Amino acid sequence: MKREDTRIATPPGNTTSSGRSGTPLDAYVGYLTHEKRSSPHTIDAYRRDLKAFRASAEIDDWLDCKPHHVRRFVAQLHARGRSTNTISRALSSVRSFYAFLVRRRFAQMNPAAGVSAPKQRKKLPKTLDIDNTAKLFDSSPKSVLEMRDRAMIELFYGSGMRLAELVALDIRHLDLANGFATVTGKGNKTRVVPLGSHAVESVRRWLDTRRGVHPADPLFTGRGDRRISPRTVQARLKKLSMHNLGTDVLHPHLLRHSFASHLLESSGDVRAVQELLGHADISTTQIYTHLDFQHLAKVYDAAHPRAKDRSKR
Repeated sequence: MKREDTRIATPPGNTTSSGRSGTPLDAYVGYLTHEKRSSPHTIDAYRRDLKAFRASAEIDDWLDCKPHHVRRFVAQLHARGRSTNTISRALSSVRSFYAFLVRRRFAQMNPAAGVSAPKQRKKLPKTLDIDNTAKLFDSSPKSVLEMRDRAMIELFYGSGMRLAELVALDIRHLDLANGFATVTGKGNKTRVVPLGSHAVESVRRWLDTRRGVHPADPLFTGRGDRRISPRTVQARLKKLSMHNLGTDVLHPHLLRHSFASHLLESSGDVRAVQELLGHADISTTQIYTHLDFQHLAKVYDAAHPRAKDRSKR
C-alpha cells in the first residue's frame, strides 16, 4: 500500500509563501508563484515535468528519490525519442525542484545534481550561397530608404558585424578614408573591422542624403532621425529579401554567417575570421570549418573518380 506523500512543515526561520505547510510540490509551486513570480505557463510546465518524473520513478514520496531514479527518467525520455531540448528542460525541472527542497531544508541532497542530459548537437548555421548573396546587390537603390538599407547590408555582409553592433554605430566610429569601423561587441569589447570599397561607397551615399550631421550622431536612423531600432533593421532586411530573393529568410545573423563562411572558404584562416567576428573563443569560429568541409565533401563526391560508382548515378 502506498503511503501518503510527505507533508512538510516549514523549517525554523523559513516561511512558505502561502504560510501553510503542504507537500514538497505544493511548497515549490507556492515559491514559483509568489516569490519568483513565474508565469502560469512556466508553472504548468514545471508541474507537468515533475509529475511525469514521479510517474517514471514510481516512488511513494518525493523525498524517496535517488539519483538512479533521475537517470532512469532521462533514459526513458531518450528511448521515447524526445528531443535533447525536451530532455534537458525536464531534467532542469527536476534539478530545480530538488535544489529548492535542499535550500529550504526539506531534503538533504539533490538527486539530480550529478545527472547530465544527452549532449545537444550543435546546429550548423545556415548561410546564403554566393549566387543568392550576389542577388541581394543586383538592384540599384533609388530612394533614401533603399540607400540606407543597402548601406546596412553592405556592412553586415562586408564586415560580419552583429545586429546590436550595427545599430550602435555612430558616424564617429567610421574611418571611411581608410576603410575601417570600430564596433563594440559582447562584453563591451571593441574591435576594428575592415570595410570593403562597396560598403564605403554605400555608406557615403547614405550620409550624403543627411544634412547637418555630427560625428556623435547615429549612423543609421529611423523616423525623426532617431537611432534605428533592431526590429526595424530586421523588417527592412526581410522586405529586401522578398524583393530580391523571393523569400523572407534574410536576417542579420544570416549575413554574418555568410560573411564568415565565404571568407573561410576563400582564405582558410580561422584565426583571422575569429578576430573579424569578435569571438572570444576560437571553438565558436570553428563551426564554420564544418560548413567549409561540407562544401569540400560535395565537390569531392561530384568530381573525384573514386568517390562514387558513376555507373550508378
